[in-house]
Amino acid sequence: MPTSPIAAPAGLGPVRRTYARASDFPPIARAYTQLSQVVRETGLLRRTPWFYVLVSGGIALALGGAIAGAVLLGQSWYQLLIAASLGLLFTQLAFLAHEAAHRQILASGPANDRLARVLAAVVGISYGWWDSKHSRHHANPNRVGKDPDIEVDTISFLDEDAAEARWLRRFITRRQGWLFFPLLTLEGLNLHAQSFRHLFARGPVPGRWTELALITVRFAVVLVPIFALLPLGMAFAFLGVQLAVFGVYMGASFAPNHKGMPVIAADAKLDFLSKQVRTSRNIRGGWWATCLMGGLNYQIEHHLFPSMSRPHLARTREIVREFCRVNDVPYTETSLWRSYAIVIDYLNRVGLAARDPFDCPMASQYRRR
Repeated sequence: MPTSPIAAPAGLGPVRRTYARASDFPPIARAYTQLSQVVRETGLLRRTPWFYVLVSGGIALALGGAIAGAVLLGQSWYQLLIAASLGLLFTQLAFLAHEAAHRQILASGPANDRLARVLAAVVGISYGWWDSKHSRHHANPNRVGKDPDIEVDTISFLDEDAAEARWLRRFITRRQGWLFFPLLTLEGLNLHAQSFRHLFARGPVPGRWTELALITVRFAVVLVPIFALLPLGMAFAFLGVQLAVFGVYMGASFAPNHKGMPVIAADAKLDFLSKQVRTSRNIRGGWWATCLMGGLNYQIEHHLFPSMSRPHLARTREIVREFCRVNDVPYTETSLWRSYAIVIDYLNRVGLAARDPFDCPMASQYRRR
């Protein structure tokens, strides 16, 4: 069984420890049913259309202001401020697409799917690609071989992936904790590339032509004015800043939720509540964190009740936290900055497995497999 560095004391690097198994977690199979009944009876699973109307209106006004500002500024380097604001606004739209995909906004599933597809296209992401990936993550968070969010993609989240790194990826992996946020400046470009790779893949792709049409229109609406109205160098700088801010904001919002939490063995069989709560981390901060992260700060509650609207998450947190205390289930919550420190430390410890295989016993072990 591969080893995991999760329990390593600070500064000591990876330790030999198998991934968490079902025997590590006391079974509480009926717990989620009881918790769900309390939440439902409290009315916390009701839709909140008024909230999403207000949020959507605010984003629309901000987008209108950004467009007006771009027109008034003309050929000025202050346009980079507009580019940064667009990176922030596209991320806020991505949060709404995420909520629509989880059927939090509208009353019917198909209506939410249509809304999510349009919002994702406005952001420049394939809804079909993201929905498939994210659904697998929710079904098996931090489970080896089943959660796509811990699969290697430049950065390694598991020791064995780090040990197999070669050439440029090995150089990055050795320092991946410190390089994490700089690398996020490329995440926006990566999300666009992954979306097009999915849409142009061989074989059947549901909604392929609809999404291609929507995303093509989106890029035309965004790129044509930029390159038509700005000098070439300024236009590329505008696009670079927008993509960098978008990538960092997206990554900084999603990374604190699971990275550095227990990694579950592929063959472990856990009850729903245990695997969702023990692999998730909440971020303290109240309303400002909710606005900043689109409700992702309540990651535990989101994983337990994926279709719950954003305004109900804070109240649900109180119920879930007390329920976990009574049932002796660890409930992890920390500050935003502390979560980033945990993620960086975790990635650096995993990256130690990318040392020269002749110097790293753990890497040598993987090479012998």
